[in-house]
Amino acid sequence: MAQQKLVQQLDGVIEFERTPVPAEKWKGWGSFIGMYAGEHTAGTEFVIGPLFVAHGIGARDLILGLLVGNFLAVLSWAFLCAPIATRARLTLYYFLEKICGSRLTTIYNLVNGIMFCFLAGAMIAVSATAVGIPFKLAMPSLNDWLPNSPGWIIAVLCVGAITSLVAAFGYDYVSRVANIAAPWMILVFIAGAIAVLPDLGVTSISDFWGVAQQKIWTGKPISGQSQFGFWHVMFFAWFCNMAMHIGMADLSILRYARKWYHGFSSAAGMYVGHFIAWIAAGILYALFLLESNYSNEFAPGPIAYRAAGIAGALCVIIAGWTTANPTIYRAGLAFQAIRPKWKRWKMTLLVGAITSLAACFPALVMKLLNFVALYGLLLMPMGAIIMMDFYLIPRLGMRSNYAETFNKKFNFAAALSWGMCLAFCLYINLQHHVEVFFLGLPGWFAAALLYLFFSRMIQYRWLARLKLNWAVR
Repeated sequence: MAQQKLVQQLDGVIEFERTPVPAEKWKGWGSFIGMYAGEHTAGTEFVIGPLFVAHGIGARDLILGLLVGNFLAVLSWAFLCAPIATRARLTLYYFLEKICGSRLTTIYNLVNGIMFCFLAGAMIAVSATAVGIPFKLAMPSLNDWLPNSPGWIIAVLCVGAITSLVAAFGYDYVSRVANIAAPWMILVFIAGAIAVLPDLGVTSISDFWGVAQQKIWTGKPISGQSQFGFWHVMFFAWFCNMAMHIGMADLSILRYARKWYHGFSSAAGMYVGHFIAWIAAGILYALFLLESNYSNEFAPGPIAYRAAGIAGALCVIIAGWTTANPTIYRAGLAFQAIRPKWKRWKMTLLVGAITSLAACFPALVMKLLNFVALYGLLLMPMGAIIMMDFYLIPRLGMRSNYAETFNKKFNFAAALSWGMCLAFCLYINLQHHVEVFFLGLPGWFAAALLYLFFSRMIQYRWLARLKLNWAVR
Protein backbone atom coordinates (compact mmCIF):
# COMPACT_ATOMS: atom_id res chain seq x y z
CA MET A 1 0.00 0.00 0.00
CA ALA A 2 2.79 2.39 0.96
CA GLN A 3 4.70 1.47 -2.21
CA GLN A 4 1.61 2.14 -4.35
CA LYS A 5 1.11 5.51 -2.67
CA LEU A 6 4.77 6.42 -3.29
CA VAL A 7 4.48 5.50 -7.00
CA GLN A 8 1.31 7.62 -7.30
CA GLN A 9 3.04 10.54 -5.65
CA LEU A 10 6.04 10.25 -8.02
CA ASP A 11 3.75 9.94 -11.04
CA GLY A 12 2.08 13.17 -9.94
CA VAL A 13 5.31 15.18 -10.14
CA ILE A 14 5.16 17.34 -13.30
CA GLU A 15 8.44 18.92 -14.44
CA PHE A 16 7.34 20.38 -17.83
CA GLU A 17 10.00 18.43 -19.72
CA ARG A 18 8.59 19.35 -23.16
CA THR A 19 6.54 22.48 -22.48
CA PRO A 20 7.39 25.97 -21.17
CA VAL A 21 7.07 26.37 -17.40
CA PRO A 22 3.73 28.15 -16.70
CA ALA A 23 3.69 31.43 -14.79
CA GLU A 24 2.10 29.93 -11.67
CA LYS A 25 5.19 27.72 -11.23
CA TRP A 26 7.76 30.50 -11.47
CA LYS A 27 9.92 30.99 -8.37
CA GLY A 28 11.54 33.93 -6.63
CA TRP A 29 15.00 34.72 -5.31
CA GLY A 30 14.77 32.46 -2.27
CA SER A 31 14.46 29.24 -4.21
CA PHE A 32 17.57 29.93 -6.29
CA ILE A 33 19.73 31.45 -3.57
CA GLY A 34 19.15 28.37 -1.44
CA MET A 35 19.73 25.96 -4.30
CA TYR A 36 22.94 27.61 -5.50
CA ALA A 37 24.28 28.02 -1.96
CA GLY A 38 23.46 24.39 -1.19
CA GLU A 39 24.80 22.97 -4.44
CA HIS A 40 28.06 24.94 -4.33
CA THR A 41 28.66 24.76 -0.59
CA ALA A 42 28.85 21.08 -0.94
CA GLY A 43 30.86 17.92 -1.40
CA THR A 44 33.07 19.28 -4.18
CA GLU A 45 34.35 21.97 -1.81
CA PHE A 46 35.81 19.29 0.46
CA VAL A 47 37.78 18.05 -2.55
CA ILE A 48 38.66 21.17 -4.56
CA GLY A 49 39.88 23.26 -1.60
CA PRO A 50 42.36 20.56 -0.51
CA LEU A 51 43.48 19.87 -4.08
CA PHE A 52 44.52 23.52 -4.42
CA VAL A 53 46.74 22.98 -1.38
CA ALA A 54 48.12 19.76 -2.89
CA HIS A 55 48.95 21.59 -6.15
CA GLY A 56 50.99 24.20 -4.33
CA ILE A 57 49.00 27.34 -5.02
CA GLY A 58 50.34 30.45 -3.24
CA ALA A 59 48.08 32.31 -0.78
CA ARG A 60 47.95 35.57 -2.77
CA ASP A 61 47.30 33.78 -6.06
CA LEU A 62 44.50 31.77 -4.46
CA ILE A 63 42.63 34.79 -3.06
CA LEU A 64 42.93 36.91 -6.20
CA GLY A 65 42.14 34.00 -8.50
CA LEU A 66 38.98 33.14 -6.56
CA LEU A 67 37.76 36.73 -6.43
CA VAL A 68 38.11 37.26 -10.18
CA GLY A 69 37.10 33.79 -11.38
CA ASN A 70 33.95 33.59 -9.27
CA PHE A 71 32.90 37.06 -10.39
CA LEU A 72 33.18 35.99 -14.03
CA ALA A 73 31.13 32.86 -13.27
CA VAL A 74 28.30 34.94 -11.74
CA LEU A 75 28.27 37.22 -14.78
CA SER A 76 28.09 34.16 -17.04
CA TRP A 77 25.01 32.86 -15.22
CA ALA A 78 23.33 36.25 -15.11
CA PHE A 79 24.01 37.54 -18.62
CA LEU A 80 24.40 34.39 -20.73
CA CYS A 81 22.19 31.66 -19.28
CA ALA A 82 19.40 33.34 -17.29
CA PRO A 83 18.04 35.68 -20.04
CA ILE A 84 17.54 32.77 -22.45
CA ALA A 85 16.10 30.58 -19.68
CA THR A 86 13.45 33.13 -18.66
CA ARG A 87 12.46 33.89 -22.26
CA ALA A 88 12.21 30.33 -23.55
CA ARG A 89 11.41 28.51 -20.26
CA LEU A 90 12.42 25.17 -21.76
CA THR A 91 14.78 22.49 -20.55
CA LEU A 92 18.18 22.45 -22.16
CA TYR A 93 17.35 19.12 -23.75
CA TYR A 94 14.11 20.16 -25.44
CA PHE A 95 15.74 23.43 -26.52
CA LEU A 96 18.56 21.49 -28.19
CA GLU A 97 16.09 19.15 -29.85
CA LYS A 98 14.49 22.13 -31.60
CA ILE A 99 17.90 23.33 -32.83
CA CYS A 100 19.90 20.15 -33.35
CA GLY A 101 17.26 17.52 -34.08
CA SER A 102 16.41 14.44 -32.08
CA ARG A 103 19.37 12.33 -33.27
CA LEU A 104 22.13 14.79 -32.45
CA THR A 105 20.39 15.74 -29.21
CA THR A 106 20.31 12.07 -28.24
CA ILE A 107 24.10 11.92 -28.61
CA TYR A 108 24.48 15.11 -26.58
CA ASN A 109 22.08 13.92 -23.88
CA LEU A 110 23.95 10.66 -23.59
CA VAL A 111 27.30 12.44 -23.13
CA ASN A 112 25.72 15.01 -20.78
CA GLY A 113 23.92 12.42 -18.69
CA ILE A 114 27.03 10.26 -18.32
CA MET A 115 29.13 13.23 -17.22
CA PHE A 116 26.44 14.26 -14.72
CA CYS A 117 26.47 10.70 -13.37
CA PHE A 118 30.22 10.82 -12.82
CA LEU A 119 30.06 14.24 -11.12
CA ALA A 120 27.24 13.13 -8.82
CA GLY A 121 29.14 9.91 -8.19
CA ALA A 122 32.15 11.86 -6.95
CA MET A 123 29.91 13.63 -4.44
CA ILE A 124 28.34 10.41 -3.23
CA ALA A 125 31.87 9.09 -2.69
CA VAL A 126 32.70 12.19 -0.63
CA SER A 127 29.67 11.56 1.60
CA ALA A 128 30.68 7.93 1.96
CA THR A 129 34.04 8.92 3.49
CA ALA A 130 32.07 10.34 6.43
CA VAL A 131 29.57 7.46 6.62
CA GLY A 132 32.53 5.10 6.98
CA ILE A 133 33.99 6.84 10.06
CA PRO A 134 32.11 4.85 12.77
CA PHE A 135 32.88 1.62 10.90
CA LYS A 136 36.58 2.51 10.62
CA LEU A 137 36.60 1.93 6.89
CA ALA A 138 39.93 2.17 5.11
CA MET A 139 39.87 5.46 3.24
CA PRO A 140 41.06 5.95 -0.36
CA SER A 141 44.32 7.71 -1.18
CA LEU A 142 45.26 10.24 -3.86
CA ASN A 143 46.53 7.42 -6.06
CA ASP A 144 43.59 4.98 -5.70
CA TRP A 145 41.49 4.13 -8.74
CA LEU A 146 39.60 1.04 -7.57
CA PRO A 147 37.45 0.46 -4.45
CA ASN A 148 39.59 -0.76 -1.58
CA SER A 149 37.05 -2.77 0.46
CA PRO A 150 33.51 -4.24 0.43
CA GLY A 151 32.62 -1.82 3.26
CA TRP A 152 33.43 1.13 1.01
CA ILE A 153 31.09 -0.19 -1.67
CA ILE A 154 28.24 -0.71 0.83
CA ALA A 155 28.64 2.82 2.24
CA VAL A 156 28.58 4.32 -1.27
CA LEU A 157 25.49 2.37 -2.35
CA CYS A 158 23.54 3.38 0.78
CA VAL A 159 24.27 7.08 0.27
CA GLY A 160 23.46 6.77 -3.42
CA ALA A 161 20.07 5.18 -2.77
CA ILE A 162 18.91 8.01 -0.47
CA THR A 163 20.23 10.72 -2.78
CA SER A 164 18.51 9.23 -5.83
CA LEU A 165 15.17 8.98 -4.05
CA VAL A 166 15.17 12.68 -3.15
CA ALA A 167 16.10 13.66 -6.72
CA ALA A 168 13.25 11.50 -8.08
CA PHE A 169 10.68 13.71 -6.32
CA GLY A 170 11.57 16.62 -8.61
CA TYR A 171 12.92 20.17 -8.41
CA ASP A 172 10.76 21.24 -5.46
CA TYR A 173 12.30 18.59 -3.22
CA VAL A 174 15.81 19.25 -4.52
CA SER A 175 15.40 22.97 -3.78
CA ARG A 176 13.85 22.30 -0.37
CA VAL A 177 16.73 20.08 0.76
CA ALA A 178 19.25 22.70 -0.37
CA ASN A 179 17.45 25.54 1.44
CA ILE A 180 17.42 23.58 4.70
CA ALA A 181 21.04 22.42 4.52
CA ALA A 182 22.91 25.40 3.06
CA PRO A 183 22.97 27.82 6.05
CA TRP A 184 24.10 25.13 8.46
CA MET A 185 26.79 23.72 6.19
CA ILE A 186 28.65 26.95 5.65
CA LEU A 187 28.70 27.55 9.41
CA VAL A 188 30.34 24.15 9.91
CA PHE A 189 32.90 24.92 7.19
CA ILE A 190 33.81 28.20 8.86
CA ALA A 191 33.71 26.85 12.42
CA GLY A 192 35.90 23.87 11.51
CA ALA A 193 38.51 26.07 9.83
CA ILE A 194 38.60 28.51 12.77
CA ALA A 195 38.84 25.65 15.25
CA VAL A 196 42.03 24.23 13.72
CA LEU A 197 43.83 27.53 13.14
CA PRO A 198 45.53 27.46 16.59
CA ASP A 199 46.94 24.01 15.72
CA LEU A 200 48.53 25.61 12.66
CA GLY A 201 50.03 28.41 14.77
CA VAL A 202 47.42 31.15 14.38
CA THR A 203 46.78 32.77 17.75
CA SER A 204 45.60 36.19 16.49
CA ILE A 205 44.23 37.71 13.30
CA SER A 206 47.62 39.23 12.53
CA ASP A 207 49.18 35.74 12.48
CA PHE A 208 46.88 34.39 9.77
CA TRP A 209 48.51 35.70 6.60
CA GLY A 210 52.00 34.59 7.59
CA VAL A 211 50.79 31.09 8.54
CA ALA A 212 48.71 30.90 5.37
CA GLN A 213 51.82 31.50 3.25
CA GLN A 214 54.11 29.24 5.26
CA LYS A 215 51.90 26.25 6.17
CA ILE A 216 48.70 26.24 4.07
CA TRP A 217 49.10 27.71 0.56
CA THR A 218 52.85 27.52 0.44
CA GLY A 219 53.45 27.69 -3.30
CA LYS A 220 54.99 24.20 -3.18
CA PRO A 221 53.04 21.18 -4.51
CA ILE A 222 53.15 17.89 -2.66
CA SER A 223 54.87 14.94 -4.29
CA GLY A 224 53.27 13.81 -7.56
CA GLN A 225 51.13 16.96 -8.08
CA SER A 226 51.65 19.73 -10.66
CA GLN A 227 52.26 23.39 -9.81
CA PHE A 228 49.27 25.79 -9.91
CA GLY A 229 49.29 29.60 -10.13
CA PHE A 230 46.85 32.53 -10.33
CA TRP A 231 45.62 31.71 -13.84
CA HIS A 232 44.83 28.11 -12.90
CA VAL A 233 42.66 29.27 -10.01
CA MET A 234 40.96 32.08 -11.93
CA PHE A 235 40.04 29.96 -14.94
CA PHE A 236 39.08 26.98 -12.79
CA ALA A 237 36.78 29.12 -10.62
CA TRP A 238 35.20 30.55 -13.77
CA PHE A 239 34.97 27.35 -15.78
CA CYS A 240 34.46 24.62 -13.18
CA ASN A 241 30.72 25.13 -13.76
CA MET A 242 31.12 26.01 -17.43
CA ALA A 243 28.62 23.32 -18.44
CA MET A 244 26.01 24.99 -16.22
CA HIS A 245 26.30 28.64 -17.33
CA ILE A 246 28.22 28.97 -20.60
CA GLY A 247 27.15 25.45 -21.58
CA MET A 248 23.52 26.35 -20.73
CA ALA A 249 22.72 23.29 -18.60
CA ASP A 250 21.06 25.59 -16.06
CA LEU A 251 18.41 26.52 -18.58
CA SER A 252 16.66 23.55 -16.96
CA ILE A 253 16.88 25.21 -13.53
CA LEU A 254 16.54 28.91 -14.30
CA ARG A 255 13.47 28.34 -16.52
CA TYR A 256 11.60 28.50 -13.20
CA ALA A 257 12.93 32.00 -12.37
CA ARG A 258 10.49 34.93 -12.48
CA LYS A 259 13.13 37.35 -13.78
CA TRP A 260 16.39 36.98 -15.68
CA TYR A 261 18.36 38.76 -12.96
CA HIS A 262 17.68 35.87 -10.60
CA GLY A 263 20.76 34.48 -12.31
CA PHE A 264 22.75 36.69 -9.94
CA SER A 265 21.63 34.34 -7.15
CA SER A 266 24.52 32.15 -8.32
CA ALA A 267 26.72 34.53 -6.31
CA ALA A 268 25.48 32.73 -3.18
CA GLY A 269 27.18 29.60 -4.44
CA MET A 270 30.29 31.27 -5.82
CA TYR A 271 31.24 33.42 -2.85
CA VAL A 272 29.90 31.25 -0.05
CA GLY A 273 30.88 27.93 -1.57
CA HIS A 274 33.61 28.54 -4.11
CA PHE A 275 35.34 31.17 -1.99
CA ILE A 276 34.77 30.69 1.72
CA ALA A 277 34.29 26.92 1.62
CA TRP A 278 37.29 26.25 -0.65
CA ILE A 279 39.48 28.31 1.68
CA ALA A 280 38.07 26.59 4.79
CA ALA A 281 38.52 23.11 3.30
CA GLY A 282 42.09 23.97 2.32
CA ILE A 283 42.86 24.96 5.93
CA LEU A 284 41.49 21.64 7.21
CA TYR A 285 43.55 19.68 4.69
CA ALA A 286 46.74 21.63 5.49
CA LEU A 287 46.45 20.54 9.13
CA PHE A 288 45.83 16.94 8.08
CA LEU A 289 48.98 17.01 5.94
CA LEU A 290 51.07 18.33 8.83
CA GLU A 291 49.71 15.81 11.34
CA SER A 292 49.97 12.86 8.94
CA ASN A 293 53.46 13.74 7.73
CA TYR A 294 52.06 14.49 4.26
CA SER A 295 50.15 11.23 3.85
CA ASN A 296 48.61 10.41 0.46
CA GLU A 297 45.31 9.44 2.11
CA PHE A 298 42.50 11.68 0.93
CA ALA A 299 39.26 11.41 2.90
CA PRO A 300 37.11 14.55 3.47
CA GLY A 301 35.01 12.82 6.14
CA PRO A 302 37.80 12.11 8.66
CA ILE A 303 39.39 15.50 7.90
CA ALA A 304 36.16 17.33 8.80
CA TYR A 305 35.58 15.04 11.79
CA ARG A 306 39.03 15.96 13.14
CA ALA A 307 38.07 19.66 13.00
CA ALA A 308 34.40 19.74 14.01
CA GLY A 309 33.56 16.32 15.42
CA ILE A 310 30.19 14.76 14.58
CA ALA A 311 28.98 18.05 13.08
CA GLY A 312 31.91 17.98 10.66
CA ALA A 313 31.18 14.41 9.58
CA LEU A 314 27.48 15.19 9.10
CA CYS A 315 28.43 18.26 7.09
CA VAL A 316 30.44 16.11 4.66
CA ILE A 317 27.53 13.69 4.29
CA ILE A 318 24.97 16.42 3.61
CA ALA A 319 27.40 18.46 1.49
CA GLY A 320 27.91 15.57 -0.89
CA TRP A 321 24.18 14.95 -0.86
CA THR A 322 23.17 18.52 -1.77
CA THR A 323 25.50 18.48 -4.77
CA ALA A 324 24.51 15.02 -5.96
CA ASN A 325 20.76 15.77 -5.66
CA PRO A 326 20.44 18.46 -8.36
CA THR A 327 23.08 16.73 -10.48
CA ILE A 328 21.14 13.46 -10.54
CA TYR A 329 17.98 15.48 -11.24
CA ARG A 330 19.68 17.07 -14.27
CA ALA A 331 20.99 13.70 -15.43
CA GLY A 332 17.49 12.25 -15.15
CA LEU A 333 16.17 15.03 -17.40
CA ALA A 334 18.97 14.35 -19.90
CA PHE A 335 18.20 10.64 -20.18
CA GLN A 336 14.45 11.22 -20.06
CA ALA A 337 14.83 13.43 -23.11
CA ILE A 338 16.25 10.40 -24.94
CA ARG A 339 13.26 8.27 -23.96
CA PRO A 340 10.38 10.77 -23.47
CA LYS A 341 7.83 8.01 -22.83
CA TRP A 342 9.64 6.92 -19.69
CA LYS A 343 8.50 8.47 -16.43
CA ARG A 344 11.04 11.07 -15.31
CA TRP A 345 11.23 9.65 -11.78
CA LYS A 346 11.94 6.15 -13.09
CA MET A 347 14.72 7.52 -15.27
CA THR A 348 16.10 9.47 -12.31
CA LEU A 349 16.23 6.33 -10.18
CA LEU A 350 18.01 4.50 -13.00
CA VAL A 351 20.50 7.36 -13.21
CA GLY A 352 20.95 7.14 -9.44
CA ALA A 353 21.84 3.47 -9.73
CA ILE A 354 24.44 4.18 -12.44
CA THR A 355 25.81 7.07 -10.38
CA SER A 356 26.11 4.95 -7.25
CA LEU A 357 28.07 2.28 -9.12
CA ALA A 358 30.42 4.94 -10.53
CA ALA A 359 30.90 6.37 -7.02
CA CYS A 360 32.51 3.14 -5.91
CA PHE A 361 35.66 4.19 -7.80
CA PRO A 362 37.72 6.74 -5.80
CA ALA A 363 39.43 8.02 -8.96
CA LEU A 364 36.36 10.22 -9.56
CA VAL A 365 37.31 12.18 -6.44
CA MET A 366 41.08 12.12 -6.79
CA LYS A 367 41.03 13.51 -10.35
CA LEU A 368 38.11 15.89 -9.77
CA LEU A 369 39.87 19.09 -10.91
CA ASN A 370 40.71 17.63 -14.30
CA PHE A 371 37.37 15.86 -14.62
CA VAL A 372 35.33 18.99 -13.91
CA ALA A 373 37.37 21.01 -16.41
CA LEU A 374 37.02 18.29 -19.08
CA TYR A 375 33.32 17.88 -18.39
CA GLY A 376 32.66 21.58 -18.94
CA LEU A 377 34.79 21.61 -22.08
CA LEU A 378 32.91 18.69 -23.67
CA LEU A 379 29.51 20.34 -23.19
CA MET A 380 30.47 23.98 -23.71
CA PRO A 381 30.15 24.04 -27.54
CA MET A 382 26.41 23.40 -27.36
CA GLY A 383 26.04 26.45 -25.13
CA ALA A 384 27.74 28.57 -27.78
CA ILE A 385 25.44 27.06 -30.42
CA ILE A 386 22.34 27.93 -28.36
CA MET A 387 23.50 31.53 -27.92
CA MET A 388 24.22 31.98 -31.61
CA ASP A 389 20.91 30.38 -32.58
CA PHE A 390 18.92 32.46 -30.11
CA TYR A 391 20.50 35.86 -30.72
CA LEU A 392 22.50 36.07 -33.97
CA ILE A 393 21.06 33.53 -36.41
CA PRO A 394 17.77 35.51 -36.93
CA ARG A 395 19.69 38.78 -37.32
CA LEU A 396 21.81 37.24 -40.08
CA GLY A 397 18.73 36.35 -42.13
CA MET A 398 18.63 32.69 -41.11
CA ARG A 399 16.09 30.62 -39.20
CA SER A 400 16.40 29.74 -35.51
CA ASN A 401 15.48 26.24 -34.35
CA TYR A 402 16.81 24.68 -37.55
CA ALA A 403 15.64 21.11 -36.86
CA GLU A 404 12.10 22.18 -35.98
CA THR A 405 11.86 24.71 -38.83
CA PHE A 406 13.11 22.40 -41.57
CA ASN A 407 11.77 19.18 -40.02
CA LYS A 408 15.22 17.65 -39.63
CA LYS A 409 16.42 15.06 -37.12
CA PHE A 410 20.10 15.97 -37.41
CA ASN A 411 21.64 19.44 -37.66
CA PHE A 412 24.97 18.98 -39.46
CA ALA A 413 25.98 22.59 -38.69
CA ALA A 414 25.73 21.91 -34.95
CA ALA A 415 27.40 18.49 -35.22
CA LEU A 416 30.34 19.83 -37.23
CA SER A 417 30.74 22.80 -34.89
CA TRP A 418 30.74 20.59 -31.79
CA GLY A 419 33.18 18.06 -33.24
CA MET A 420 35.57 20.58 -34.81
CA CYS A 421 35.60 22.75 -31.68
CA LEU A 422 36.67 19.79 -29.56
CA ALA A 423 39.24 18.79 -32.17
CA PHE A 424 40.62 22.34 -32.08
CA CYS A 425 40.85 22.21 -28.27
CA LEU A 426 42.58 18.83 -28.43
CA TYR A 427 45.06 20.18 -30.97
CA ILE A 428 46.13 23.17 -28.87
CA ASN A 429 46.28 20.92 -25.82
CA LEU A 430 48.59 18.38 -27.46
CA GLN A 431 50.62 20.60 -29.80
CA HIS A 432 50.93 23.73 -27.67
CA HIS A 433 50.64 22.06 -24.24
CA VAL A 434 47.76 24.28 -23.13
CA GLU A 435 46.20 22.73 -20.03
CA VAL A 436 42.54 21.75 -20.00
CA PHE A 437 41.71 24.57 -17.56
CA PHE A 438 42.45 27.20 -20.24
CA LEU A 439 40.75 25.64 -23.27
CA GLY A 440 37.17 26.77 -22.60
CA LEU A 441 37.57 30.40 -23.69
CA PRO A 442 39.13 29.83 -27.15
CA GLY A 443 36.86 26.80 -27.54
CA TRP A 444 33.69 28.88 -27.06
CA PHE A 445 34.65 31.38 -29.76
CA ALA A 446 35.62 28.55 -32.08
CA ALA A 447 32.25 26.82 -31.59
CA ALA A 448 30.30 30.06 -32.09
CA LEU A 449 32.09 31.04 -35.30
CA LEU A 450 31.95 27.51 -36.70
CA TYR A 451 28.21 27.31 -36.08
CA LEU A 452 27.53 30.62 -37.81
CA PHE A 453 29.67 29.56 -40.77
CA PHE A 454 28.14 26.10 -41.22
CA SER A 455 24.60 27.36 -40.57
CA ARG A 456 25.00 29.93 -43.33
CA MET A 457 26.23 27.28 -45.75
CA ILE A 458 23.46 24.79 -44.96
CA GLN A 459 20.53 27.15 -44.44
CA TYR A 460 21.16 29.25 -47.51
CA ARG A 461 21.19 26.07 -49.57
CA TRP A 462 17.87 25.00 -48.05
CA LEU A 463 16.29 28.41 -48.42
CA ALA A 464 17.41 28.58 -52.06
CA ARG A 465 15.91 25.14 -52.68
CA LEU A 466 12.63 26.18 -51.05
CA LYS A 467 12.45 29.34 -53.17
CA LEU A 468 13.10 27.26 -56.31
CA ASN A 469 10.27 24.89 -55.37
CA TRP A 470 7.91 27.80 -54.78
CA ALA A 471 8.89 29.31 -58.16
CA VAL A 472 8.18 26.00 -59.95
CA ARG A 473 4.77 25.81 -58.34
